[in-house]
Amino acid sequence: MERENRTEQEQVQEVEQTNNHGNALHTESDLIDHVDVAVDDDSHAEHDEDYSQYSKEQFAELIKEISKDDNFKRADNIVRKIKPLFDDIRGKERADALERFTADGGTAEDFDYKGDEFDVIFDANLKLIRDRKNQFIKQLEEKKTDNLTKKENLLEALRLLSDSTDTNNQFDKFKELQREWKSIGPVPGPQAKTLWANYHALLDRFYDNQSIYFELKELDRRRNLEAKIELCVRAEKLTDVENINDAIRELNELHHEFKHLGPVPIENKDEVWKRFKTASDTVYAKRDAFVHTLQIELNANMELKLKLAEEVQAFTSFQSDRIKEWNVKSKEVLELQKQWEAIGGIPRSKAKDVNKKFWTAFKLFFSNKNVFFKKLDEERSGNLQLKNELIKRASELKESTDWDKASNELKGLQQKWKDIGPVPEKMRDRVFKEFKDSCDHFFEQLRLQKGKAENEQVDNLKLKEEVCSEFERHAAAGTASQDILQSLQDKFNAIGFVPRNSISPIRERHQKAVYTFIQSIQSLGDDEKSKLALRSELSDLRNDPMADQKIYHREQAIRKKISKVENDIAVWNNNLEFFGKSKNADKMKEEFQDKLKEAGDHLKQLKDQLKLLRTV
Repeated sequence: MERENRTEQEQVQEVEQTNNHGNALHTESDLIDHVDVAVDDDSHAEHDEDYSQYSKEQFAELIKEISKDDNFKRADNIVRKIKPLFDDIRGKERADALERFTADGGTAEDFDYKGDEFDVIFDANLKLIRDRKNQFIKQLEEKKTDNLTKKENLLEALRLLSDSTDTNNQFDKFKELQREWKSIGPVPGPQAKTLWANYHALLDRFYDNQSIYFELKELDRRRNLEAKIELCVRAEKLTDVENINDAIRELNELHHEFKHLGPVPIENKDEVWKRFKTASDTVYAKRDAFVHTLQIELNANMELKLKLAEEVQAFTSFQSDRIKEWNVKSKEVLELQKQWEAIGGIPRSKAKDVNKKFWTAFKLFFSNKNVFFKKLDEERSGNLQLKNELIKRASELKESTDWDKASNELKGLQQKWKDIGPVPEKMRDRVFKEFKDSCDHFFEQLRLQKGKAENEQVDNLKLKEEVCSEFERHAAAGTASQDILQSLQDKFNAIGFVPRNSISPIRERHQKAVYTFIQSIQSLGDDEKSKLALRSELSDLRNDPMADQKIYHREQAIRKKISKVENDIAVWNNNLEFFGKSKNADKMKEEFQDKLKEAGDHLKQLKDQLKLLRTV
């Protein structure tokens, strides 16, 4: 037969012929190995977990967990996301440690950053993941090489079996070699295609050369046909699977089974392969449409994220000395973050740059905010120290009985308290309560003291009114004398303060009563009464809280009057000389002489008053 006379090389060439499927699918005997490559899960518009807020401890726990995972692809994806974030934290801590080291007098050349326990855990588990992955890859490659050797040995055994003229148990040996071939795992990629081509060529050669087992061959091929038709049916149903990844994954499995099934009857070979290929093409077309739609969506998402990345740039230069403004801006930035996270995935080729642009600006804003609040905390700590000093002084003053001095100082402390500014939030209520309690205690005692003083002042007012009444009775009865005047004055002056609104009325009544009393003393002349009235007035001044100031002003007023009278006397004396040279000036001279006499008397009174003031 022509087919039986074909060489192995010709059969290999036949199975290497391809059916064009967009450079993807080949003939039944050469089902493409790369059908195992499904739509990348990363192309889904799914939300990756956000590790940006993780602490070093959380990163250490996470990497310990994934170091035990045998899914190295998943482990790689997580490591690729978390390592830059962990390095950022470690870098910041190292920079802070270097700053403290140099601030303490060290030099950057001598600085040696050791890290903490979480650095050790993270680095150790990262190395463990990489070592396990490398070991796994190495073992996988070694296994593939071993599998290659085994399959090459099986090919040689199959070649010997196909060419053998011994027909005893040939078919059983053949099926055993097939089962052994199927049980062996994958081989290195470069050798896989040639290996499969030789294998299928030898299968055909075996069936063609073993005419004695023709019926068995045909029976086996019909069984293979039934199995491949079932695979076609299953492949055709995949078009109804909504999740394209699930469909592609199952199609890969079907291709694997189709490839490992033996040959079918020659007349059915092309038909069954075409049916299986058509079903596969339909799934691939659906995959291509999905990928196309997804790409459009990812590009649209990228445009939205680029816009947000531009918007967040404006926040990198924001500066303010107000907490409220920082909080308002923080809400705006976090709102942009929500919008960012709600958008979904973008093309992988652009993701790194776009993500870096957004998150770099995002982190810079919050880094600036942290710097502001760190400075604010330092200022508030300083304010706390100042306010603690005020609390200490207020505590010292709260039991003071020097009411006026302590009251004025506490009021000054209260003003300083307002001027200092805020303290750390957790200390605000406590320090304010301590300060307020001390102030409230003092002013409550002052209020009670004032209440007592007001009662005493009311009693004092009654006593002073009684003394004024005695002055008025003696004046009316004509029994006034200097001794009684002195006695009543001493009694009046010995009485304490009166209510504020009664000070002026009682003083006016007292002055009027004393004046009436002195004027009623019959044994005194006008000059003596005037001196006595002045002495009485000066006696009152001595008990006035502002005595020195009032005496000073009274002295200045008398001096001005003396100066005026002396000036008037000088002018009038000059006029008398002028009148002495004129005729008919006698009348004018008499008038000026009377004025001079009156002014001299007034001058004498003023000087006596000044002398009395000096003795006060």
